[in-house]
Amino acid sequence: MGPHPAVAAIRLAVRRVLHDILTEHHSDPGAAVAFPPGTSGAFPAASGAGRAAGGAPEMPSAGPREFPLGAQREVPSAGSGGLARAGSGEFPAAHEAGRPAARQAGRPAGRAGARDLAPGATMERPPAPLVLVACSGGADSMALASALAFEAPRLGVRAGGITIDHGLQPGSDLRAEEVVLRLRALGLDPVESATVSVGRDGGPEAAARDARYAALDAAAERHGAAAVLLGHTRDDQAETVLLGLARGSGIRSLSGMAAVSGAGGRYRRPFLQLDRQTARKACMVQSLPVWDDPHNTDPAYTRSRLRHEGLPALEKALGKGVVEALARTAQLSRDDADALDSWAREAEAGVRDGAGRLECGKLYALPPAVRRRILRRAAIEAGCPAGSLFARHIEEVDRLITGWRGQGAINLPGRVVARRQGGRLVIRQG
Repeated sequence: MGPHPAVAAIRLAVRRVLHDILTEHHSDPGAAVAFPPGTSGAFPAASGAGRAAGGAPEMPSAGPREFPLGAQREVPSAGSGGLARAGSGEFPAAHEAGRPAARQAGRPAGRAGARDLAPGATMERPPAPLVLVACSGGADSMALASALAFEAPRLGVRAGGITIDHGLQPGSDLRAEEVVLRLRALGLDPVESATVSVGRDGGPEAAARDARYAALDAAAERHGAAAVLLGHTRDDQAETVLLGLARGSGIRSLSGMAAVSGAGGRYRRPFLQLDRQTARKACMVQSLPVWDDPHNTDPAYTRSRLRHEGLPALEKALGKGVVEALARTAQLSRDDADALDSWAREAEAGVRDGAGRLECGKLYALPPAVRRRILRRAAIEAGCPAGSLFARHIEEVDRLITGWRGQGAINLPGRVVARRQGGRLVIRQG
C-alpha cells in the first residue's frame, strides 16, 4: 500500500525540484573533478539523510542512457548503498544520477576538456549537492522537511536544515532548539539554528523577512548549499497577490512569489501548487509535531487579517476557487512581467546617449510599461533600495519625461535624486 495521498503529493513536489537541482549541478561545466592516476575518485562520505552504510552511495559511471516513459530505472536507495526502483515518468531522461559531467553532450569536463586529461586520469563527479530546508516548525515547513528527508537520499542528494530565531516571542530560542532536534530526528545533517536581530525598516513583517533571508543566505554560503527550500504554499501565493493588489502595485507584484528566486536560483518553492491543508494533512498522517506561530493569527499583522478575514470573505462572496484563481493569476502575471522586463533590457541601450545618459525624447517614445521598467532599473542602479522603491516614486520620475513643465528634482529612497537636465534624465545620489 502506498503513502497517504497528501504525503505522496509533497514528496512528488520535492522530487521534481531535486531533479532540477541535480540536472543543473551535473550540467555545470566546472562540476566534474579530474583525479590523477592512482588516486581515489570516490565521493567523501555524505552525512545525515544522504549517508549510506560506509559513506555515500556508489554512483554508476556509465554513459548516457535513455529511459522511455513507463520504464523502471534504478536510483540510489536511502541508507543502504544499494539500489531502489523508481517510478515511471517522474524521472526526466535529462537527469542521469551517475553520469559524469565530462560525458554530457560533448561538454568539457571542469576547466579542461577530456582530451586534456593526463594519461590514466579519470573524471568523476564532485560530492553530491547539499540542499537545505528552511523550517520554522510549522506544518508547511515540517512537511517540506519530511519530504526532503525522504527523497534526498534516494537521489544521492545531501539534505540539511536551518531554523531562524527572530527573537520576537518569549521562549523563541527554546522553540528553535526543538525544531533543530526534530530536523535531526528526520535524518537531516547539517542542521542549525540562526538568531537574527529584526529591525524596523518597512514594518515588522518586512523587517523580519529581510533578517530571515539574510541569515538563510549566510547559511547557504557557509555550507556551500546548492539550494534552500521554502515551504510557501498556494495559499501563501494567493495572499501575496492580494497584498500586491491592495497596494496598487504593478504586474510584478501581482506575479507573487517565484518558484525559483534569489542569487543563482538559490531559493526553491516546491509547494506553490499545493494548498496549505495538504501540507498539514501530510504532517498529521506522519505524526509529525508542528508548531502554530501565534503571529499567524494575530490581527495586528496585515497578512494574518487577510488570511483569517479577507480570503474567507472573498470565498463567501465569490464561491470556492478564489485561492486557485489568484495563484493562476500570479503565474500569468509573472509570464507577462518577464516578457516586459526582457523588452525593457533590450530597449535600454537604445535610449542612452554616448555618455550613457538617458535621453528623454527616446524614453517618451517607448510604451509606458517598458519606460517605467527602465526608470526603475536606473533608480536601483543609482542606489535606491529595491524594497523601498514603489510605483508612486516611478510615476513621479516618469512625469519628468511625459509631463515636463520645468519641475524640480524628485527625491527617491536611498538619498537618490532624479532630475531632468538638457533633455537628459539624471538619476544619482543626491
